[in-house]
Amino acid sequence: MPKFAANISTLFNELPFLQRFAAARRAGFQAVEFQGAYEFSAADIAHEIKAAGVVPVLLNAPMGAAGERGLAAQPGRETDFDATIETALSYARAIGCPQIHVLAGFATDDRAAQESTYVANLQRAAEIAARDGVTLLIEPLNLRDNKGYFLSTTTQAIALLDRVACKNVALQFDFYHCQISEGGLAQHARDLHGRYPHVQIANVPGRHEPDLGEVHFPYLFDLLDELGYAGWVGCEYRPKAETLAGLGWARRWGIGN
Repeated sequence: MPKFAANISTLFNELPFLQRFAAARRAGFQAVEFQGAYEFSAADIAHEIKAAGVVPVLLNAPMGAAGERGLAAQPGRETDFDATIETALSYARAIGCPQIHVLAGFATDDRAAQESTYVANLQRAAEIAARDGVTLLIEPLNLRDNKGYFLSTTTQAIALLDRVACKNVALQFDFYHCQISEGGLAQHARDLHGRYPHVQIANVPGRHEPDLGEVHFPYLFDLLDELGYAGWVGCEYRPKAETLAGLGWARRWGIGN
């Protein structure tokens, strides 16, 4: 049976951010994930998590200055990258979150230099994160929605992870991005099994609810069970209307009832 986590950066946007933890729990979600929420104090977020009774499973590291999409693969920005990791880890410690998505940033003309920087940055950050029992995740983003992003396929991600070779650095497997960039979701799920401790979902096109689009998610959920996937499935989709109205797909798992 899949375990679903509400991504409260995309779900429950009808409410202010700090109220979304409780809203997710009322809807039946036992876990939450979110992107950047660094405008709020870690203490305030921790308070809402405890009050709601939800488990935090993933947060994003800061992405840098306005307009940037991460710093992990940006030569010359190592000091800034280290600062984002320290900030993310301080939040992870405060709220008890075991995973951090580390974004790479945009591609330049020198991919070899970026790959070397990416590997070295992740290795250095992994050593620090391991002290807190935190796993760092990298996620390929499709180039249709994320023009110019450095990392766009699972093939690229696995090659880089093999170079990093740290137990606490792994793949964040997003079915939405993979469908657009590569297709063959079931085969990718099988081939990559064991490399991804976290999955995210949204349908194509539109990035809406799992039951609105070209992907047949019930088959994929059954496949994850068949494979023995034990991690969380992050619901990082954009509701087509109001969040609760779009949870019909999840009622068989006790969510949205």
